[in-house]
Amino acid sequence: MSDCIFCKIVAGEIPSRKVYEDEDILAFHDINPAAPVHFLIIPKKHIPTLADATEQDIPVLGKIMAIAGKLAKQEGCHDGFRTIVNTGRVGCQEVYHVHVHILGGDKPLGLMLSK
Repeated sequence: MSDCIFCKIVAGEIPSRKVYEDEDILAFHDINPAAPVHFLIIPKKHIPTLADATEQDIPVLGKIMAIAGKLAKQEGCHDGFRTIVNTGRVGCQEVYHVHVHILGGDKPLGLMLSK
């Protein structure tokens, strides 16, 4: 999608601080972190919301979930992390390209994220 910020990041049109990249997925640091460790994992294929995912998307979505723990540990989440997928307007999705937030740090996130 030409107007999708995440598609532009995948295409290299917008810079990002990459955590991981392969042929199917890209992980990069959030530009407005809500925790000491906060990065996103996205499929390179544009899928607007989790509600739009189909059976054909199972391999890439499964890959995202399977690699989340490894990347979280790599980034410093050694005692757990939070995984968040916002879906649609009611789910507070801001960018309409499926993305998984990985948040962690040295304190319980319930205290850090409640305002």
